[in-house]
Amino acid sequence: MRGRMTDGHKSHLSDTHRLAFEAYGEPKMKSKTQVSYGFKVALVALDCLFLGLQPVLVHLSKNSKGTYSFHPVAVNFMVELAKTLFALAVLLFTGTGRSGPPMYRSLRAFAADAHHNRLLAVPAGLYAVNNLLKFSMQLFFRPTTTKMLGNLKIFTIALLMRGVMRRSFNTIQWEALFLLVAGITINQLHSCGSAPNPDASVPLLPALLCTLGTVTVPAAASVYNEFALKKHMDTSVHLQNFFLYFYGALFNFVFLAATALHAGQPLGDMFQGLSLITYLLIANNAAQGVLSSFFYKFADTILKKYSSTIATIWTALLSFALFGHDLTINFFLGVSIVFVSMHQFFTYGDKPKANERAMPRMLYSPSLDHIALAASAGTPSSAAGGLGLGGGGVADEVAGSGESGDVRRPLLPR
Repeated sequence: MRGRMTDGHKSHLSDTHRLAFEAYGEPKMKSKTQVSYGFKVALVALDCLFLGLQPVLVHLSKNSKGTYSFHPVAVNFMVELAKTLFALAVLLFTGTGRSGPPMYRSLRAFAADAHHNRLLAVPAGLYAVNNLLKFSMQLFFRPTTTKMLGNLKIFTIALLMRGVMRRSFNTIQWEALFLLVAGITINQLHSCGSAPNPDASVPLLPALLCTLGTVTVPAAASVYNEFALKKHMDTSVHLQNFFLYFYGALFNFVFLAATALHAGQPLGDMFQGLSLITYLLIANNAAQGVLSSFFYKFADTILKKYSSTIATIWTALLSFALFGHDLTINFFLGVSIVFVSMHQFFTYGDKPKANERAMPRMLYSPSLDHIALAASAGTPSSAAGGLGLGGGGVADEVAGSGESGDVRRPLLPR
């Protein structure tokens, strides 16, 4: 009796493990997810809130010397760790969204989910490299130059979306992206003066490598992240988030350990200097990362970029109210150009052509078989009138052509 129960228990375990691997065995039919306009507005509003709070928290986290008491690499790792724990907590309440045992109860299920979401390791690694590039750029360039060079990644994003996501942009949308770069650049010109440029003494090769990395790495991370998330639209976004952040935490931990080894200090010393403001900064950055996944999953990278630009405007207004920072004429000119760019991009893009819109509604074919079937079924002429077929339409021309009234006669070009 006990042997039978043991065999039954083993059989049950094997079945659950088999379900864990076969949950992704048969590809499900991809259905286009309809995202409401209100949902996108909520994403943009939350993104503006979190991005607007970031420079305020960064400003408050500085010590009396104007520097940071914490190590940025350690903060990056803690941000990824916080996002991983948050995604795991969400999975505990909502489930993994697939059949079989959840990945937190079975090592085999964890391996199956990790293999299914292995593409997310690519953007996770690129994001970790981008965090290092941000500090490298600050070693060679001024903050203003770093921001202006970073604006060029908008064109890289558009090119990658065209190549990877098969996204097409019309001429007006390309012009809108150019206006977006111009508006952001004009807004950042207020800190550039006629003083000697310290960037002129920067070594050429490191400067070129950092510039190339700044333009390509974050753009590739964002677009490939969108590609990996949308490749499996039937997979739960919370499960995808967990592995994206899990891979990111692993990469950032490697960088943290390498930094501690290079500095010759224990790993625990890298976490010194953390304060309450620092933990708030970590929570805010983690919230931005979670929100970005919803942008890439249910919207796109371009909308995320426009949202970040609006958040920059909101940050400037917030800094003016809280810290008395000046709002220059460049700011108002840049904001105006950005809003014109946004209007152009989202008003004149992503619309089907006139002939593509009419194709599903066609009631006739070049052989006029559809008209014959409609006539035999007693379809009223008003049904075709909306498409120009009733009241002097094609049917009337055929009937009055005097050619035997054969509605099945092929309509050949003259």
